[in-house]
Amino acid sequence: MKLTLGISHKMYFGYHQTKEWCDQVAEILHIHPLMNCAESISLFTLPSAMTIVEAISSFSGTNMQVGIQNIAPDSQGPWTGENSPLMASEVGCKYAEIGHAERRNYFHENEDLIIQKIKVSLKNQLTPIICIGEKEKMAPKEAERFAIQEVESILSSLHEDAFSNELIFAWEPQWAIGAPRPASIDYIQEVCMALRTQLGKYNKNHSVIYGGSAGKNLLSQLWPYVDGLFLGRFAHDPSMMKIILDEAWAILTPNMGEKK
Repeated sequence: MKLTLGISHKMYFGYHQTKEWCDQVAEILHIHPLMNCAESISLFTLPSAMTIVEAISSFSGTNMQVGIQNIAPDSQGPWTGENSPLMASEVGCKYAEIGHAERRNYFHENEDLIIQKIKVSLKNQLTPIICIGEKEKMAPKEAERFAIQEVESILSSLHEDAFSNELIFAWEPQWAIGAPRPASIDYIQEVCMALRTQLGKYNKNHSVIYGGSAGKNLLSQLWPYVDGLFLGRFAHDPSMMKIILDEAWAILTPNMGEKK
């Protein structure tokens, strides 16, 4: 089981702040034992589009990959102001975030558009990070059914892509995004385990990561019920990012027969 940690900057950082964050986190990674765990952990960060090239340069020589927060539903064409998935792949992006709650709610992205973006990301060798999650807080079983229905609707539209490509589903209950605390541990565990079971019917490499006010100590409470975390503002402080990396190392160490 591979552990996945992702960090989105959204649009909180300016150009220089993004570069500083990338350089500082890269310094941490260069001396961190997780550098030797490429087979056990996936790390990615999603900076603003205008800083992707600089971020890729900063993380050269580390196991941190860089992705893009949004892509157009086609590789090329008359998509003024959009991000080309072809160009993102050409400059070295490895991931594309698709269907975040903000894109759905404020930019009115529907499922058809989201599926188009997933397909074009795969066409351009970008691993899609597909955001899902209920708007209102529900009972765990109800949230579980809702999440599975969301996933099934997407996977059934992808056909062979659902079986032959790696997909990351970022389950982010919308009511927990930006909240003072994440959903309860039991709530997250139940929904994520159900999602992982469902995804396993398509491809064992599909994964589920939790986002929504994710922070310190959450990973160790959720592992191995989830495949990892999708972090936001907590990880915008490099020192807090190091805490998460240390936590991931502590989790992975027993599995590798090593001591911290």
